[in-house]
Amino acid sequence: MGALRTPREKWIDEGLRVLADGGVDAVRVDALAKSLGVTRGGFYGYFADRGALLEAMLDAWERETTDDVLDQIGREGGDLTEKAWLAGQLTFSDRLLPIDLAVRDWARRDQAVAGRLRRVDNKRMELLREAIGTVCADPEEVEARCLLAFCGAIGSHFLAADHPGSTRAQVMARACEIILNRPPGNPTT
Repeated sequence: MGALRTPREKWIDEGLRVLADGGVDAVRVDALAKSLGVTRGGFYGYFADRGALLEAMLDAWERETTDDVLDQIGREGGDLTEKAWLAGQLTFSDRLLPIDLAVRDWARRDQAVAGRLRRVDNKRMELLREAIGTVCADPEEVEARCLLAFCGAIGSHFLAADHPGSTRAQVMARACEIILNRPPGNPTT
C-alpha cells in the first residue's frame, strides 16, 4: 500500500496560516513541509514552484473572502443592511482577518497582488453601496459611508487608542449603527 499524499488544500491552508503569521516572505516550501510533517517532494506533485503555491493561496483567499461570504449571506436572508453586517462579520472573522491584513501588506510590494486586492475590495464595496443605498439616497454620502465603514473595519485593527468607558467592540458597533442609519443598540435590526 502506497503512502498517502498530503492533500493540495493542506499545503494551501498551511501557506495561508504562515502568510497570516509571518507575511509572504515566511511562506517557504521547506518550512511548510516541516510544519506539515512531510517531505517537500509531495509539494511538487501539486505546484510547479513557490509562485504557483502563492497564486493558489490568493485564489483560495479570494474565493473564501468573497464568493463564500456572498453565498452564505445569500442563504441567511434579511435586508441588505443585515447582509452587509454579516458580510463584515464573516470577512473580518478571526480566521480571515489575519490573512486579509497579510494580503494587504503583501499588496504594498506586489502589483499583481494589489490588483487582486482591488478586485476583492471592489466586490466588498459594491455590497456596501447597495446596502447603504437603502438607508441613504445621496450617492456622495453613500460613498462616504462606505469608505468610513471599510476604513473602520480594517483600520481599527491598527489603532492602539483607548475608548474611555467603552470597549473597541462597542465603539465599532455604534459606528456601524451610525453608518447604517440604525438606532443605538442593534446595528442589524
